[in-house]
Amino acid sequence: MRAHRSSRVVALAAALVGLLALAGCSTPTVIEDSSVTVAMSRAFFSLNDRTSYGNSPANSQVLQATSSRFAAYDENSELVADTSFGTYQLLSNDPLTVRYTIANDVTWSDGVPVDAADLLLAWVANSGALNTKDFDDGPYIDEETGRYAEPFPSDVVHFDGATSEGLQYVTEMPEIGDDGRSLTLTWDRYFVDWPLVLEVGLPAHVVATKALKLTPTAVPDDETGAVSDADRVRDGETAKAALVEAIQEDDTAELSAIANVWNSGFNLERLPDDPSLLVSNGPYTITGFEAGDHLVLSANPNYRGDHRPVFETIRVRFMADPLAQVQALADGEVDVVTPRPNPDVVDALRRIAGGAAPGVTASDEPDREGAHGVTVLDGVDGTYEHLDLKFANSKNGSLDDRRVREAFLKVVPWRAILDAMVTPVLGEAQPRASQLFFPGAPGYEGSVADNGSRSLERVDVPGAKALLAEAGVAKPVVCIMFDPANPRRQEEFKLIRESASDAGFAVTNCSSPDWLNLLSTLGTYDASLFSWRVTNLSFTGIQAIYLTDGLSNLNDYSNPEVDALLATLSVTVDPAKQLELRQQIDAILFEDSYGLPLYQNPVIVAHDDSVSGIGIAPLAPGIFWNVWEWMPVVEASPSPSG
Repeated sequence: MRAHRSSRVVALAAALVGLLALAGCSTPTVIEDSSVTVAMSRAFFSLNDRTSYGNSPANSQVLQATSSRFAAYDENSELVADTSFGTYQLLSNDPLTVRYTIANDVTWSDGVPVDAADLLLAWVANSGALNTKDFDDGPYIDEETGRYAEPFPSDVVHFDGATSEGLQYVTEMPEIGDDGRSLTLTWDRYFVDWPLVLEVGLPAHVVATKALKLTPTAVPDDETGAVSDADRVRDGETAKAALVEAIQEDDTAELSAIANVWNSGFNLERLPDDPSLLVSNGPYTITGFEAGDHLVLSANPNYRGDHRPVFETIRVRFMADPLAQVQALADGEVDVVTPRPNPDVVDALRRIAGGAAPGVTASDEPDREGAHGVTVLDGVDGTYEHLDLKFANSKNGSLDDRRVREAFLKVVPWRAILDAMVTPVLGEAQPRASQLFFPGAPGYEGSVADNGSRSLERVDVPGAKALLAEAGVAKPVVCIMFDPANPRRQEEFKLIRESASDAGFAVTNCSSPDWLNLLSTLGTYDASLFSWRVTNLSFTGIQAIYLTDGLSNLNDYSNPEVDALLATLSVTVDPAKQLELRQQIDAILFEDSYGLPLYQNPVIVAHDDSVSGIGIAPLAPGIFWNVWEWMPVVEASPSPSG
């Protein structure tokens, strides 16, 4: 045990012994005075990650610890239900009808029940069903911050929610159950990803109280200044009733105010004076915050679900510099680090972990300890790097011909890119050889075996030259768009340019600091290098990218056969048939020479000997995906003798 923890070893050991004695017959309980410190690369800034502004891994990773969900992905990318929070029940496939029910005795951290009002708020915010038609929120956005600079007019209702993820097809007013805890949704059309679309999100009673300027009736105690639980719950129920009425009556003025609070009221620059903003329904609540510096999470005393935490306090430090994170771990200032991986980080972690080579994880070698008792975990996350080719409206028009696209992909040094970007971090790396399937996910191996991707793993200059000759094209120019500030993309571009030149391609640089906006601008590039962040295995994400008119179709890809298969997939109930359709689409994408998915981004997590239970889940947006499994580890001490 390191010296800076020695003062609390005895107390913590006694508490842990008591906890372990109850294992198997009781839910874990919080150990008094236990704490763990985590370093994160991105800084938290909003409690609402469903808005355009708040939609960031920086926020989602913290909200994993403060929010409960009907289901979430585990380390094997399998969707696991949390029935202690609630359940969903498929009532009908035609029309698609689903009842979502919050479990008994589930409350917010202030004691107010979580119920149908919270679900109804989530629906109205993320469906856009009651939004003012054709309203343009662009003029209200601050260009420097990306936040709304001012509220919308009182005659405008605009929830800036996730209105492209499935709830937009629920235009009929949902039905609140007689129990007050359930909400039944009916879709206008079948939607294959219905288990993923509804999350509670923000507390309805807090949103309503602030938006509708409701005055609490509870009177603080003269001596303590505290409000009784019963009074607080009564005020919460009154606020929720007002919110439900505003939604069901489609009250424009009240909905406008509710939308303004939902959109902007939960963005944080400092610890808010109003503690109700920090109300949570998950294992932890936020009790301390300084923008860009740190965050404090404390165990939620009102949490009664299956994910009860053990650590009383989690201190989060925001540290963008990955080597600074490693040094803080070595110095005992933090217990868990999640640095952006690169060879220097790997070398630094190897030194403090006793010389372990990359790729050695706690599961591979559970008893390994370095000089400071550091365990290094590595793997991949849900973000994948890819090269997309432009099918129309490109800068040079050189890739409009499928034969030229195929020739270009034949000289992309896939293996060299992998060895340069991933192997130094993971030690052993494999390409992502499917456009649709996540490595290790059901269907991946079968799709890779048949989609033709294996033929592209090795550079084939003669094959590329033959295709160019067949197409009658000499020295085609391919201008690649990427972020010039990203060293990884710079290296990928260099490797592609050098390899492609062997077949006669002239690869030029279309990089720009404004690359993200230019991806959808006509005539600006021929190919692009960037990454997609994937947080689920939904059909919605596939459709958005590969459908002719998909929201994220940035390279003008269009294939009527793919469109038809996507349409069939969208109404297919049988999981086996869904898998088969996805594999068919995957094969067509490679046949069309859509591009190359390249690789999953590597990820590294390291922790010292004070904590166990840390793990990596590829589809989770952060380290807290299993925070309730984290446990303090203490050294055994000899009993005193007479």
